[in-house]
Amino acid sequence: MLSIGLTGGIAAGKSLVARRLAELGAVLIDADQLAREVVEPGTVGLSRVLEAFGPEVRAADGSLDRAVLGQKIFAEDALREKLNAIIHPLVRQRAAALQAAAAAQAVVVQDIPLLAETGQGAAFHLVLVVDAADEIRLERLIRDRGMTESLARQRMAAQASRQQRLAVADVVIDNNGEVEDALAQVERLWKLRLEPFVLNLQFGRRADRPGPAILRPADPEWPEEARRLSARIMAAVSGDAAGEGAVGVDHIGSTAVPGLEAKDVIDLQLRVPSLELADQLEGKLAAAGFPRVPGVYPDVPKSFDPDPAHWQKRLHGNADPGRAVNLHLRVDGSAGANYALSFRDWLRAEPEMREAYAVEKRRVAALHATDQSTAGYAEAKEPWFTEVAEPALEAWKTRSGWTPPRV
Repeated sequence: MLSIGLTGGIAAGKSLVARRLAELGAVLIDADQLAREVVEPGTVGLSRVLEAFGPEVRAADGSLDRAVLGQKIFAEDALREKLNAIIHPLVRQRAAALQAAAAAQAVVVQDIPLLAETGQGAAFHLVLVVDAADEIRLERLIRDRGMTESLARQRMAAQASRQQRLAVADVVIDNNGEVEDALAQVERLWKLRLEPFVLNLQFGRRADRPGPAILRPADPEWPEEARRLSARIMAAVSGDAAGEGAVGVDHIGSTAVPGLEAKDVIDLQLRVPSLELADQLEGKLAAAGFPRVPGVYPDVPKSFDPDPAHWQKRLHGNADPGRAVNLHLRVDGSAGANYALSFRDWLRAEPEMREAYAVEKRRVAALHATDQSTAGYAEAKEPWFTEVAEPALEAWKTRSGWTPPRV
């Protein structure tokens, strides 16, 4: 099952996108609809709201008077938070039950207006944000919903900012233009990313990665993507005996070094107490979108510590065809884990070595520009690691007094 969180600011066009996803075959769970259901007459939710806000928010027919309640909560942040504390747990409970009832091959989309505000992004395989500029949303509220400018601005201000929503987005649907343009984006997303993603999850396989190695200029979005992915990984392993012992997730590799060109692959490292516990996490990580890559990976730089036990790891990839990820599970404090961290920190601290590595990467990428995979590119860099990187890195560690950072 592929779990999608869908959000967007008021009048951004979230409902438009939700309807199209449902038409394409998604199971749609509407948080707004659930929020209405949990406060229907006779529910625990309505009783709690009446107790918190008084009998004046009850309509003559016994239902919740939303207009009266709206006037209260949009005028005062504390009251809005008080209402959310009542409604949100009930909505999440109902949404979880509906998602659990969906088929294994389903794409489940939870339409959550306040996803960014409530910090739920890590609970989903992907977060989709429908985006429109503030001035466009304001115009739509006035034109299409008959709001005054003052009321429209008040409603917009009660939500997360546009920047806060974009910060949680794995995918952005641009709805600044024509409706047809937004719908075309949704259809491309469904065909090219969501359909293969759910199949990869179903069969527990990593998304295809055709070669060759293509280097890209450093992307300032890479660290933010790594942060979102790391939160997703930690959410997946939490509550597990092995996961409780995990130190955390490190962003490693070239995409973790500002200014360094790299393949568009996010490398992450989950540090765990032992590889036996790493193996126990395999199912949880696969369900979260990070299936294990078959094989044994000694991960040993050729001229380093010769004991392979110090370098063993488990390798997981990403089932998402839209974002390549390598997830390395290594024992905390092992030679392999410390090498990944020290190499990253060394390149961050030493611009000359960062550029030297970039030159070598360009040279090797050019030699393997017609390969069908990146294996030859990776192997061809080994002499540089052993002849150049090893002595320079060890000297820097001694000089700087480097120790492994905590997450």
